[in-house]
Amino acid sequence: MSSKAVPARRNAPSGSRRPRMGASRRRMFLIALGFLAPALVLLAGLVLYPILYTVVRSFFSADGGAFVGWDNYVTMFTNDSTFTAIRNNVIWVLVAPVACTVLGLLFAVLLEKIKWSTAFKLIIFMPMAISMLAAGVIFRGMFQESPNLGVVNAAVVAVNSAFGGGDAAYPGANPRTDVGLINDGGVIASEAAVGAGTEVNFPLVGVRADNVPASAAQAESADTASADQITGTVWLDVVIGGGGTNGQIDDGKTGLPGIRVDAVDASGTIAATTETDAAGRYVLAGLGTETYRIALPASNFDEGYQGVSWLSSGLITAVIILSYIWIWAGFAMVMIASGLSAIDRSLQEAARMDGANEWKVFSRITAPLLAPVLIVVFVTLIINVLKIFDLVYVIPPGASKPAANVIAVEMWTVSFGGGSNQGLGSALAILLLILVLPSMIINVRKFRQERKS
Repeated sequence: MSSKAVPARRNAPSGSRRPRMGASRRRMFLIALGFLAPALVLLAGLVLYPILYTVVRSFFSADGGAFVGWDNYVTMFTNDSTFTAIRNNVIWVLVAPVACTVLGLLFAVLLEKIKWSTAFKLIIFMPMAISMLAAGVIFRGMFQESPNLGVVNAAVVAVNSAFGGGDAAYPGANPRTDVGLINDGGVIASEAAVGAGTEVNFPLVGVRADNVPASAAQAESADTASADQITGTVWLDVVIGGGGTNGQIDDGKTGLPGIRVDAVDASGTIAATTETDAAGRYVLAGLGTETYRIALPASNFDEGYQGVSWLSSGLITAVIILSYIWIWAGFAMVMIASGLSAIDRSLQEAARMDGANEWKVFSRITAPLLAPVLIVVFVTLIINVLKIFDLVYVIPPGASKPAANVIAVEMWTVSFGGGSNQGLGSALAILLLILVLPSMIINVRKFRQERKS
């Protein structure tokens, strides 16, 4: 039998050694640290140091010269403005993220079925390209109380008028002088009391032509009053282009329809009331033998229905939240649409083949598959609304600012906006950080889970 020769083992040269793993890892760590060092320095200088300094500063007085312990935190939670800010932040967290997420989901799902979906998505996302400051200026202009300035109230007034809510209103009206009429606090009335069977006319001036309704006709003299009536005419005592005699009904002078006319007795009781017709005529009937003053109430001469006071204290938070939804619904739509494009469509088709309607496909398949994306969008929006500042600072007028206050605005106000109390402002900043941290931690964990999967 022949045996194979076993090759002799070669011994490594005594001077060469394998590099140890510990040294290699240290070298790699030092290289990685060198690359990360600039970012770590920036992170420490721009994030870590400000946080630590704010924590320390919150325990000092307004000028930073004296240590006051927890006094700033006690003051913070005993101020009415802080409670208003916290309450408004709670409203923001409960309303804005939910509304944006729901609208984003609806847009993402429904716009897939529209032919021009790309154009619609672009329109919905376009507000994200506008700065929050510019969006605030836009919404403040849109919701101005005067319908001559605010487009929303202009539309509300137009709809109200179209459905018969536009009562006649003649702001600025005044009686002609030397015709036996007075203006008593906005009420235009006869200077002397009169009895039944007489005629009392009201030549008025100061009415703008655009306030005269289209139904107004040429002014006409009222019929002769019977024994239990007082009659008369209310007209605009102006002829366009000039001419005519003051205090007399001439051609070209317009009757003022829809004006309420009251007969007021000596005790101040309204004995009879009526309204003028298209020619401005009125008839007060059923009067007794006593004397009456004929009055046109002040309600005839107010501005009429002017819409809703959107920027008042009661509605200002709703308007600001609406502006936020207008901006951020597009962000939610894009995020959810990206998740929607990644789901397995075969599951939806299988459900449809099994007879499921679109609502069941959406609620049982699409929504559960989108749950991770929806959670990320929702939590991101919560973090965003807790820090909301720009819109709340820009949109409210001065009288409504306290009602719209939020923590970020309160922090800026007490620190730099006239309060000059950076100790209290630092305490508010720490409160805001504590409120934001849980949402940030949830988002970080969610990102890690998605990366592992």
